[in-house]
Amino acid sequence: MAATRPFPSFLKSNTLYFPDSSRFIKHSYYSLLPLKPSGVKTLRNQIRCEVKSFESHSWTIKHVPEMQDSNRKSSSLLVSKATSGAALESLGKNVKKVNLFYCAETKPLAEKIASQSDFIELHNINWGTFPDGFPNIFIPNAQGIRGQHVAFLASFSSPGVIFEQIPVIYALPKLFIASFTLVLPFFPTGTSERMEDEGDVATAFTLARLLSNIPTSRGGPTSLVIFDIHALQERFYFGDNILPCFESGIPLLKNRLQQLPDSDNISISFPDDGAWKRFHKQLLHFPTIVCAKVREGDKQIVCIKEGDPRGRHIVIVDDLVQSGGTLLECQRVLTAHGAAKISAYVTHGIFPNKSWERFEHDVGGNLEKLFTYFWITDSCPLTVKEVMNKQPFEVLSLSSSIAASLQV
Repeated sequence: MAATRPFPSFLKSNTLYFPDSSRFIKHSYYSLLPLKPSGVKTLRNQIRCEVKSFESHSWTIKHVPEMQDSNRKSSSLLVSKATSGAALESLGKNVKKVNLFYCAETKPLAEKIASQSDFIELHNINWGTFPDGFPNIFIPNAQGIRGQHVAFLASFSSPGVIFEQIPVIYALPKLFIASFTLVLPFFPTGTSERMEDEGDVATAFTLARLLSNIPTSRGGPTSLVIFDIHALQERFYFGDNILPCFESGIPLLKNRLQQLPDSDNISISFPDDGAWKRFHKQLLHFPTIVCAKVREGDKQIVCIKEGDPRGRHIVIVDDLVQSGGTLLECQRVLTAHGAAKISAYVTHGIFPNKSWERFEHDVGGNLEKLFTYFWITDSCPLTVKEVMNKQPFEVLSLSSSIAASLQV
């Protein structure tokens, strides 16, 4: 089967987006307009591509030689990872251009997101304060985004920055935009809340209601992207005027584990039943160990509820870390039961009061008692800045996942 179609004019870099796979491919091997080699003139004419064959899950695409180069030779490229011929035809219909705004804390992550796709364009906001300390904020070229898709990358690291960003989050949808997406990688409130006594105030519910009342854009309710929300019941705090999309950082961990030299000797440990319930279905192909806190006298201790860590590289998985006490207790009991290595992964590295220092490798320290790797994502920008280039920490960026979610 052969077909000749005009080459999509928007494919002008080495980025492809396959709607059926919900992800971006950015690599020189996939480039349909490769870098100009020495002695070859710039391509001036539109390129047409002829699909010669579909074999298994790949396309063979041959360039029709309607280009002005020194040799006037046709070239061929192999674009893999496609699952059907219809994907190429649907590229132009499903990819949308997104104007991404950000706050000061999320600028590094925003730049990584934009690097994932030519369809994401960064826009700056002027953040200032009046003499009395209240925010003085200006959105440049506000009329220029009318009728376009807009997103805002937020970081609610403290009550002060929440108050600063809320006015922007409420203002953007009212600028006659086509749609609005709020990307909040870490939903911060409620991580330590326990509604046990009359009079306890649920701040997580209050923030959810605040976000649920974001003004509606021309395209409808706001889309909200959150990664690994701490308490699963918090997803029901949001009202009908917002569309929460709950993502996870676990796929990033799985990709990283596959790159390790001992990838065939890894077991996953959960610090409690709650972590097991929320993550075990994403990690089914790994042997698992479940820890639990039990009371012994007037103290709580961590014990192994099920699983065998002997001789294994154990990776403790949880959604977030604060002081790190639970992780350290798990590390001690797993080591005592014969684990060969201990590593940890959390989506959100909060680490208040620099508690990450408890895990840092000291020169001359006993490596047998330390974590081999400690993986976090860049959902908490202030932590990333502090632990960068410090062992055993390694940052797994959410940028590709966020870039893909902006196309939903």
